[in-house]
Amino acid sequence: MPKPRKCQIAVDATPYYYCVSRCVRRAFLCGLDPYTQVSYEHRRSWVEQKILALGQVFCIDVCAYAVMSNHYHVVLFINSAKQAQLTDFEVLERWSGLFRGNLLVNRYVRGDDLCEAELHVVNEMAEQWRERLGNISWFMKVLNEHIAREANREDVCTGKFWEPDADQGFKSQALLDDKALAACLAYVDLNPMRAKMAESPETSEHTSAKKRIDAAKRTKPDALNLTQPNVLLMFIGNPREPMPTGLPFKLTDYLELLDWTGRILRNDKRGAIDQSLPPILERLKIDPKNWLQNVKYFETSFKVMAGSLSSVKFKCTHLGYQRVPATSPILS
Repeated sequence: MPKPRKCQIAVDATPYYYCVSRCVRRAFLCGLDPYTQVSYEHRRSWVEQKILALGQVFCIDVCAYAVMSNHYHVVLFINSAKQAQLTDFEVLERWSGLFRGNLLVNRYVRGDDLCEAELHVVNEMAEQWRERLGNISWFMKVLNEHIAREANREDVCTGKFWEPDADQGFKSQALLDDKALAACLAYVDLNPMRAKMAESPETSEHTSAKKRIDAAKRTKPDALNLTQPNVLLMFIGNPREPMPTGLPFKLTDYLELLDWTGRILRNDKRGAIDQSLPPILERLKIDPKNWLQNVKYFETSFKVMAGSLSSVKFKCTHLGYQRVPATSPILS
């Protein structure tokens, strides 16, 4: 029996989660539907823009995404520090930007005088909405509901648009360590290449890889670091103390890894491993052959969580699991 979402997501175990949503209808989310020959390519920008917009409202940062023909992938980071630092006013203002809120909240945001009882109600609502701003289920709910309404309106129909996976119309996997995180980021960024929708990461439209590469191209000659898009969680370098918020890799290392992996996968040379391996593989101590296998089949290789055996055992104990799910060789 599938685990409920509250038993799959635990911020103290890991703040990183991979999510995927797929269409329930045969009609395509995006691209050209081969059955009807109708193009839905314009919907890619709907999904991309909404993902990035919600990342600026929620206390959840977008690490990676890829919008495909009938599904999309996204890697999210729950920013608990940002969530705790928001004032009640900022929480109410953010949530009211997503939903209409209510009369009492609207009065508070406008600066109207409220009595003590009214302020107590507002404070309770602020705490409830603060929790939701750091909740992946709410992030995916708002995203999927918006896209479903727009698509149904365009198709002049009603009914479910997303597969009813688990309880929120999406599947999620916890990324328990740096190895799992790196493999998942590469899996998402290289998805269009495996699907033969693009020849390289820099030409794969509506992906985080292209957005990062486009930003890096704008780096000034005298800059010490590559320019990064502010709508995505930034790469902040290898782990250190104190560790700032961000992806624990160097952007240059990750882009090199992405290019190397993409070339191998695209040419289908499973037995021909380049001797000049990217430094990030050496730091994470990952066997290159297992790396390629897992980046190619990440979604099917793992179910609820991905990570080393020790990481998986730790989270299973924390969440009260009776059995430990199988893990893949790359993360053992």
